[in-house]
Amino acid sequence: MSGRRERWLDEDAGPLVRPYAITRGRTRARGAALDLVTILVAAEGPAAPRSGLSPEHQRVLRLCRAPHTLVDLASRLELPLGVIRVLVDELLEPGLLRVETPAPTALPDLDVLRRIRDELRTI
Repeated sequence: MSGRRERWLDEDAGPLVRPYAITRGRTRARGAALDLVTILVAAEGPAAPRSGLSPEHQRVLRLCRAPHTLVDLASRLELPLGVIRVLVDELLEPGLLRVETPAPTALPDLDVLRRIRDELRTI
């Protein structure tokens, strides 16, 4: 383990940097409320300059090269969900991240559902 890593991690207590330090004191996202299963993807092309982003912002962008949900990001980065919401909000604003909307699934035929219901009742 490197000396630098030892300064920021206590094996028993976890990270020594508090969440409010990562979000620079912000506790809530300013934009639209994001669901736990909101799918996030890094925007392609030059959206905004990436210089000046924190290491946490850069890690979120790297992970979001492939679609990730908000809760997946929190788990993968080992950060509280509230911190992830703020980081994602700060990346959505300049267009570095985008919300992916899943394609609607076709609903099953109502007649089929009724037949299934009726068959289950006969069991």
